[in-house]
Amino acid sequence: MIERSIAGLIAAAIAGCAGAAEAEPGANDAPSNRVVVLAHYDNALGTSDAASQGTVTSALIASRPALRTGELLEFVPGMIVTQHSGDGKANQYFLRGFNLDHGTDFATYVDAMPVNLRSNAHGQGYSDLNFLIPELVQRIDYKKGSYYADEGDFSSAGAAHIRLADRLAQGSANLTLGSYGYQRGVLADSFAAAGGTLLYGLELSRNNGPWQTPEQVRKASATLRYTRGDAQDGYSVTAMAYRNRWNATDQLPQRAVDDGRFDRYGSANPSDGGDTSRTSLAWAMHSRGEGSLAEASAYLVRSSLDLYSDFTYLLNDPVNGDQFQQSERRTMVGFNASQTWVSQFAGIDMRNKFGVQTRYDHIAPLGLYHTVARQRIATVSEDRVNEASAGLYWENTSYWSPSFRSIAGLRHDAYRFNVNGASTQAHKTSPKLSLIFGPWRSTEYFVNYGAGFHSNDARGVLKAADPATPLVGTRGAELGVRGAWLPGLQSSLSLWTLDIDSELVFAGDSGDTEASRPSRRRGVEWSNHYIAAPWLLFDLDLSASHARYRRDDPAGNHVPEALDKVASFGVTVKDIGRWCGGFELRYFGPRPLIEDNSVRSAATTLAYGRIAWQLDRKTRLTLDGFNLFNRRASDIDYYYASRLPGEPAQGVNGVHFHPVEPRTLRLTLNRNF
Repeated sequence: MIERSIAGLIAAAIAGCAGAAEAEPGANDAPSNRVVVLAHYDNALGTSDAASQGTVTSALIASRPALRTGELLEFVPGMIVTQHSGDGKANQYFLRGFNLDHGTDFATYVDAMPVNLRSNAHGQGYSDLNFLIPELVQRIDYKKGSYYADEGDFSSAGAAHIRLADRLAQGSANLTLGSYGYQRGVLADSFAAAGGTLLYGLELSRNNGPWQTPEQVRKASATLRYTRGDAQDGYSVTAMAYRNRWNATDQLPQRAVDDGRFDRYGSANPSDGGDTSRTSLAWAMHSRGEGSLAEASAYLVRSSLDLYSDFTYLLNDPVNGDQFQQSERRTMVGFNASQTWVSQFAGIDMRNKFGVQTRYDHIAPLGLYHTVARQRIATVSEDRVNEASAGLYWENTSYWSPSFRSIAGLRHDAYRFNVNGASTQAHKTSPKLSLIFGPWRSTEYFVNYGAGFHSNDARGVLKAADPATPLVGTRGAELGVRGAWLPGLQSSLSLWTLDIDSELVFAGDSGDTEASRPSRRRGVEWSNHYIAAPWLLFDLDLSASHARYRRDDPAGNHVPEALDKVASFGVTVKDIGRWCGGFELRYFGPRPLIEDNSVRSAATTLAYGRIAWQLDRKTRLTLDGFNLFNRRASDIDYYYASRLPGEPAQGVNGVHFHPVEPRTLRLTLNRNF
């Protein structure tokens, strides 16, 4: 009863400030005995297998402002999403003491399609979410840690499954105008067609940003989705298309901003930028029988990326400069299938799940080129990469008593890497175990353990003079507790540890990452969601972590860019006449920038706000504000050597940063139909 009262309060608190085109639960959402929270974090007792697992629903997503699409992942408690280049590029992600770069140890999926791109031109596990239309997201299921048998590559720190809606409660048209030339239009609706439901969404956006070199983002996204059936039997077919072109203001040397050579929002190379595209076709089905569930999915993705960057300026080539192009053309296909059934053994109720996940990436050409003003002057490397993988997993859930269950899993992954005809294979077996106790007095306890991995770039595995390990192992554990100790409160606390056999660190001379020493991270997370009144909701998430290399080195044992403290606070208010609103405060703590911890970044604290006015039953006007206090802070800081005109040939070591955008306002007119 406590959980049901929480669900009702949450639904009431958020619905008043949610977006008009709220996604409805889809036919593919299987019925269960768990409490379904319709408009918030679904973290009620009995719904997850770890204290750090949960679900974010569409109404909460719609109720909060986001500066960039990738900030959808900031709904994962403890996650920080930033950007160190143009807004057409994948974001920078931080979680559990990791600078995840663009996604190396955090797996992201849209329905069954993996977003992480392995052996990517720019970074291993590159996760670009800009193709998503946020208004079409039905929920985000997130997990942290390596404890889940159905999670494979890149998931050691966690995973997020972004589920698209099958239908919308109502159609809508949105028009947004904002600071620095920001323009965005969205049209979305769903309707009955051919015995099922056809959903469509279209997004067009433009943005210059505060940069001296206008960003000139030109983005277009489209989604068309057909679903048929119900929770027992059904299928979906989804087509998506995306194109984005932009100029980029990359990180700048702090020394040159301090002495006035560059403006804070200036650029060392105005021709930096990029062009990317993505098209996909996906199919998924589910069939529920007596005590069983069969699921299958398949996808085809075509993508391209051309990225022009210059991080070191004149260090490597004092005549032409150091700009380089990272380029790829990719075809990715995959098939997944699973069978779940319930049974009984020796009087113990059990649920077993067996699954297979396959994927094949063909990347050609995969190139790195020396460029001047985006014109190639030399080929550094150009490769043809084929990478195939298959993962088999089994998971058994045993219900030993009404207050104790165990989850045992085993996963085996096989990879084949091929670069320009040379090939190698690799295998990895990953055991998992979780013990869940309770609930007792509205409190549930979790013990989790699991092994995982991330793959390395095929070129580093096969072409490097010192070859990288193909599949880098990880081992993680967690103790957690979740409770509803006060009416209206959901709270979870977890203590975790994670070992990784090889760290990836940023290399400024190439704008890429390189393998480094094994490391260990430990931390604590505390997440709270509280309904103080039907019109007032609070969120508070705190996390702290400790990261060190496990192999001593005279250079030091701190892991560069390892985030140690994150805090976020949010409040949502509704039903103040026709008004509603919200406020968020995000703290992103300081990080060591080099191994001996002698150089550290500053902390970043940002405030977002929203106020909305319901003009009539179908029309809403919303004002969003970002960086409300106009803080002069950094989205990212690195420490490496670069060379500007007049500086010594060996360059100058120093901090290079990308600033957060100054105070930004955006006004949205929404009309339902």
